[in-house]
Amino acid sequence: MGGSFTPKATQDGSFTFFSDTFGEAFHSDFGARQEAETKFIQPTQLEQKAGRSSVAILDVCYGLGYNTAAALEAIWQVNPACRVQWMGLELDQSVPKAAIAHHLLHQWSDPIPHLLQQLADTGQVQSDRLHATLWVGDARQTIRSVQQAGFRADAIFLDPFSPPRCPQLWTVEFVRELARCLQPDGRLATYSSAASVRAALLVNQFCISSTYGAGRRSPGTIATLQPDALPPLSQRQWEHLHTRAAVPYRDPSLGDTAAAILERHCRDQSLSSLEPTSRWKRRWSKSVSQAR
Repeated sequence: MGGSFTPKATQDGSFTFFSDTFGEAFHSDFGARQEAETKFIQPTQLEQKAGRSSVAILDVCYGLGYNTAAALEAIWQVNPACRVQWMGLELDQSVPKAAIAHHLLHQWSDPIPHLLQQLADTGQVQSDRLHATLWVGDARQTIRSVQQAGFRADAIFLDPFSPPRCPQLWTVEFVRELARCLQPDGRLATYSSAASVRAALLVNQFCISSTYGAGRRSPGTIATLQPDALPPLSQRQWEHLHTRAAVPYRDPSLGDTAAAILERHCRDQSLSSLEPTSRWKRRWSKSVSQAR
């Protein structure tokens, strides 16, 4: 990706970057910091888990570092002695370095900005409270290093660019790799509520529920491998998972290009016997109108 990054203000006073490569901002206009807290920290129950002696986190698409900064703050406010075992995956090391250069992490309390500066500079932190490794490269390959280290996360943050822009990290196969890195009672959180993403989670035996929308029209998704551990989806959301929008992305070799994955997804949708998504939308729009 590389290149220069210009901070863009969001509504909560925090800043984000825009990616020319993916054609999207890293966060919603509503608020970069609030998005980290409401889409990732609260749903994974890190404040409740902070009472333990240690907590393990896997941050997929580390980016500016906001999700990790918010996680560390939430944990250490509850239990300053909690040791955090952390691994992160990031395609482009220039992104976290740019966040440091623009002082974007100074909104969090000490020693978090200093620790994450060290992480951006060296890819490693070994302190009394944080043991961290940042793996740089294609997450489909670097996830293997996480697995080989025997790492099992209490919380996974799944935060790539949107499925149409970065389908490589929303596939059935990549989600399967993430499931192998999750503790039995761990939780995976993502900002996406796309039916294709939720379908990939369900194929991999996750139970799923919705999270607060945090400025986006749609909610996020929380997932766990524990049966019946989450509130059920609404009827409308479950029906959405029985439409062609729920055909998941696939990448059997975990090495296909984005274009190849998108082409396969389009073909799979065209061959699907599921209900057209437009029909589901019309049915629910009619239902809402009649309820008014």
